[in-house]
Amino acid sequence: MNTSNQTWMTHQISNQFDELQDYNLFSSDTVLHEILKRYGSHDQATLCDMGKVVGSAEYYQYADLANKHTPILHAFDARGRRKDYIEFHPAWHNWMALNRKFDSHAYPFNHATSSSKWVEWAARFYLSGQVECGSLCPTSMTLGSIPLIQREPELWAKIGEKLLSTEYDERDLPIAQKKSIWLGMGMTEKQGGSDVRANETIAIPVAESGRGKAYWLTGHKWFFSAPMCDAHLVVAKTEQDGLACFFVPRWLEDGTKNHIHVQRLKEKVGNRSNSSSEVEFKEAWGIMIGEAGRGIPTIIEMANYTRLTCSVGSSAMLRQALVQCIAYTRQRKAFGKHLAEQPLMRAVLADLALETEAAMHLSFHLAHCYESDDALSLAWKRIMTPASKFWICKRAVELTGEMMEVFGGNGYVDNGIMARIFKEAPVNTIWEGSGNVMCLDVLRAIAREPESIEVLFKDLASTAMQDDPLKNELQSLFRLLQQSPDALQFMGRSLVSRLVILAQAVLLKRYAPDFVANGFIQSRYRDFHGQVVGMLNPKDVDVGRLLERAFGS
Repeated sequence: MNTSNQTWMTHQISNQFDELQDYNLFSSDTVLHEILKRYGSHDQATLCDMGKVVGSAEYYQYADLANKHTPILHAFDARGRRKDYIEFHPAWHNWMALNRKFDSHAYPFNHATSSSKWVEWAARFYLSGQVECGSLCPTSMTLGSIPLIQREPELWAKIGEKLLSTEYDERDLPIAQKKSIWLGMGMTEKQGGSDVRANETIAIPVAESGRGKAYWLTGHKWFFSAPMCDAHLVVAKTEQDGLACFFVPRWLEDGTKNHIHVQRLKEKVGNRSNSSSEVEFKEAWGIMIGEAGRGIPTIIEMANYTRLTCSVGSSAMLRQALVQCIAYTRQRKAFGKHLAEQPLMRAVLADLALETEAAMHLSFHLAHCYESDDALSLAWKRIMTPASKFWICKRAVELTGEMMEVFGGNGYVDNGIMARIFKEAPVNTIWEGSGNVMCLDVLRAIAREPESIEVLFKDLASTAMQDDPLKNELQSLFRLLQQSPDALQFMGRSLVSRLVILAQAVLLKRYAPDFVANGFIQSRYRDFHGQVVGMLNPKDVDVGRLLERAFGS
């Protein structure tokens, strides 16, 4: 028998299922709908449009391409002249254009009169971050820079409209020639890391010194986020005033490149689509913004916004990974039954669903707190922003690994979204301040502003005192705060973790259905919970309703 032209197959492919695509991320998200309604949003139609685009197979493909075809640095031209140009795959530009179109970079400032603007912004960031996270780095930094630039009237007059613009302009040109711009950040140096006070980059006045004046910057940045941004906010020290913050454009007004030399791009574990770099300043031109000698408080104000974006972004990763797990386990069979029907897998999925919803409620509540400057909102922002950034981002690292395991070997191979989310998750624990830095920031806020923790505890107590486990935990945390400063710092991670879980439980008690709130509270305050995912008592959780709520069948 002649078989030379026959296609040989050793087996039929069965019981194999691709990751979920081509669904509307917004319309399928019950919790997000409830949150938006709670805060009085009327933006659902636009968010539905965004959810359809982001969830399309086309944009999943763009995300995959942007992360496979990573940025390329062209430091010099063919004749050896400095060029410092970053080349991106077209798929990256598609994602950047989408974020710009839906106003993910500036929504609260373009809709200043809306009472739900920060929640609506968070929804945009959350939808985008479920599929492609790298493009959110310049989006986040631009968002955080706007309030700082608004307080510099001369600078804002020149670039304000370009910052707020929803039109994407990828061209590498001076700011004056562009339709829209992005802003990045440069704080970290080799010798200091998180200790910004150890920075050695020097700023020397071109003529006069002080706020709004021009300086020459000489030094380096070990992590310079998104070097293709049109300008960066940079911390450097002055001889007269100590550390200050500077606006440093990539191009000068005379049409030449500023002396910001990109040494190399970082080879990162995740966040591959986005460029992170090492740079040297060789008398780079910049303008001091903020008060002289207050460089750290100025840049930290920007970081407060970007820390919020980390919590929202990690919540987005949890949401996407959860949906993928539920969709997969409803199709995949093992030992004669769908995975989603098997009790042990159901325990894992229910635990993940509870964690994801708790992260969402806290992240969006924090976003809502950015609407106001009343004492309660300020207390939540000051204490719970770094606390949330610590806990949600750190949990995302563990839980995305657990979710990847649901797919078995298919999850571990590097050609699907589960592996990409897993590799992406750690970045939010590190940038804008590592876990220990966040815990120290919480402790610093409690020590310096004791009225804030009093206001926060009073608010938590209004709900916690109605539930015995929450009441006991609140009282225990209050006693913990009476420890000496050294003992309290030693236990900083315990304190912050417990504070976040309590805040999540309170928010779920207030706003989520009883079967969600009670399932979270009963499980989180049981012995041994959390040592691994899925350590639940079946009496504590309504698995069927939890999974249907997380992602309808």
